[in-house]
Amino acid sequence: MLELKNVSKTVGAEVHIHPCDLVLQRGTLNVLLGPTLSGKTSLMRLMAGLDKPSGGSIHFDGKDVTGLRVQERNVAMVYQQFINYPALSVYENIASPMRIAGKDAATIDREVRKAADLLKLTPYLERTPLNLSGGQQQRTALARAIVKNASLVLLDEPLANLDYKLREELREELPRLFAASGAIFVYATTEPSEALLLGGNTATLSQGRITQFGPTIEVYRRPVDLNTARTFADPPLNIIELTKRGGQFLRQDVEAFAVPAHLAHMADGPATIAFHPHHLALAPAAPGAQRVPVRTLISEITGSESFIHVDFAGVRWVMLEHGIHDIEPDRAIDIYLDTRHLMAFGPDGAAIAAAPAAAA
Repeated sequence: MLELKNVSKTVGAEVHIHPCDLVLQRGTLNVLLGPTLSGKTSLMRLMAGLDKPSGGSIHFDGKDVTGLRVQERNVAMVYQQFINYPALSVYENIASPMRIAGKDAATIDREVRKAADLLKLTPYLERTPLNLSGGQQQRTALARAIVKNASLVLLDEPLANLDYKLREELREELPRLFAASGAIFVYATTEPSEALLLGGNTATLSQGRITQFGPTIEVYRRPVDLNTARTFADPPLNIIELTKRGGQFLRQDVEAFAVPAHLAHMADGPATIAFHPHHLALAPAAPGAQRVPVRTLISEITGSESFIHVDFAGVRWVMLEHGIHDIEPDRAIDIYLDTRHLMAFGPDGAAIAAAPAAAA
């Protein structure tokens, strides 16, 4: 178990990590999700022992390791910017942590070839890193982390340089691989979709603060505040300031839509209402969908999906629809909001209510 107790990190006058508490269990996959400069890499460096916290303490399996150097910890770390030994072959790069650990030749050969097969590196084992593509070099660094059999494995956006097919394969395979080893697996990403694909647990980060930690799907469905909801949304969350009055949400004293059942307990008054783009649709396919009149702004077609930007009562929303939908700008249309998925937040940004787990 890795435990951070009131851990913080400051560099001069800058706060990189605000005081935080975090407990990660062995055999678990834990995602650090947040935008660039949110503190993911800083937090990983503290976990690894590459940096010392400015405050608080770090414990591993009950032992205080706060001042322990990274060389004295059983840690493997892979960055987006891959790091390999340029003079060694791919085989020797992968084998290096096992040679340092004094493993026998048969074990080294078996584990190197097993990792190389997983990461599609077998044809390149005799090459040096300089004769590899960027993706192949990244896979070499990943393979070295796999064979190290570390207690703590830290992957900082490690799949960003890989092609789509291999990235999808590894997203499925890596969590199983490290979980089976009993390691604590920490994976940093800027992509909410990647966190959802990986599953496990997710800690959302914003400006050096851990805003929420828990099972990934629970954090996505039931964010504790608006900041967390925004972090876990791509495309960006649709947001509107409304006033609840009885069974209606009003926008500037004009009815916007009816209050859904899961928000009926809310007190009357102002609230921030938020929902994801895929909860808007051109047709009322979902039960509970409410008609909303809007004006179209622009359509962005990606091939299999269309992002349709609309104006509702002076607020810009984006709708995600499957297929090609080329709707001309400045057209009045009706769209449908699945209000079962609405999230509500108070003036302080704290969640008033989230969508029911069954609906989200």
